[in-house]
Amino acid sequence: MERLREKKGFICDMDGVIYHGNILLPGVLDFVNWLYEKEKSFLFLTNSSERSPRELQQKLARMGLEVDESHFYTSALATARFLSTQSPGCSAYVIGAPGLLNALYESGITINDVDPDYVVIGETRNYNYESILHAVKLIEKGARLIGTNYDLTGPSETGIIPACRAFVAPVELTTGKSAYYVGKPNPLMMRTGLRMLGVHSEDAAIIGDRMDTDIIAGVESGLDTVLVLSGVMTREDVKQYPYRPRLILDGVRDIPE
Repeated sequence: MERLREKKGFICDMDGVIYHGNILLPGVLDFVNWLYEKEKSFLFLTNSSERSPRELQQKLARMGLEVDESHFYTSALATARFLSTQSPGCSAYVIGAPGLLNALYESGITINDVDPDYVVIGETRNYNYESILHAVKLIEKGARLIGTNYDLTGPSETGIIPACRAFVAPVELTTGKSAYYVGKPNPLMMRTGLRMLGVHSEDAAIIGDRMDTDIIAGVESGLDTVLVLSGVMTREDVKQYPYRPRLILDGVRDIPE
């Protein structure tokens, strides 16, 4: 534990680590206060593409946690950065929430439901059969399939809910085309996160609730890894994986001295 506390930077997942839905998890206030008191660099790196950094900042503020907007980076921003780098001025048909649409717009990517270069899918409460049919038609015409992140499920205050990969699956299965997933554990997102953090990977730790995204992302990027059991994983789940986190904690409340 002392090795973890000595790290200069922390990359933290949000869903299942900081909150469930609109409920702040126990000990989070103390953990964030500790980060500030010890002058740690920290970044909330979330696979969710639903909200912008400002919306995430305001969401935490409504729960009583004040964090500057600069401490957030999302898979929506990572997806927009990837597409604008790969194909500047491209267009996309989007199944997703405003956070994703805004990120794409800000990166110069136009929305196109006729002949787009890409079909981009993220989390949304407006997911429906018609949008799946249209995505399939566009991919058959040559559009390339992008998923904002690889999460299959996510935690909420009411239990486990479907996440991005569950939304992408029907389109993949119908077209026979595999999506390219931009969020964790993709090293593209991790490298950007480390640059924003401003510390070397050896001096950083990643805290997450998923073995298949957060922990493998840390392992492959050279960060110390901390799995918290406040999200979707249990200690029994960890045994299914060929890699292990350096630490397993009940939650971030266990980190401050």
